[in-house]
Amino acid sequence: MTLPENNDAERRRIQKGRNIALGLVLLGFVVLFYFLTFVKMAPQGNAG
Repeated sequence: MTLPENNDAERRRIQKGRNIALGLVLLGFVVLFYFLTFVKMAPQGNAG
């Protein structure tokens, strides 16, 4: 009866990996959004 426990552990490991990947993607979007907002709000220098 060790097969179901092993299968459950494998499923949890895969799910944890997916959660970490999703968290990193969301963090990337937050950083991108913050950067774009900062660039838009920065004073624009007129050359000329």
